[in-house]
Amino acid sequence: MERVIVVFCMVLMAGLAAPVDDSQNAQIVKYESENIGIDGYRFEFETSDGTARQEQAELRNTGTDAEAIVVRGSYSYVGPDGTQYVINYVADENGFQPEGAHIPK
Repeated sequence: MERVIVVFCMVLMAGLAAPVDDSQNAQIVKYESENIGIDGYRFEFETSDGTARQEQAELRNTGTDAEAIVVRGSYSYVGPDGTQYVINYVADENGFQPEGAHIPK
């Protein structure tokens, strides 16, 4: 019986010491959005847990066979290790091209 109580207390203590995941309780602290219409868009947001994203798009070569939308942006977040990760990207006729210090080249 004593072993059961000791094991129960150890499990309880481990649960109390576990980190709390605040990402489910994050609040939006900044939000901006601009719809330029057919020519593109722009938006950005930040949340209370350290997540942020910004993106903008523009239409290139309007009215030609090479017409394409080009998207540029970045997002960042705080990883489980406490490090802030930042990813910058471009998406165009060459595909999705992410860059970040932690992404292998």
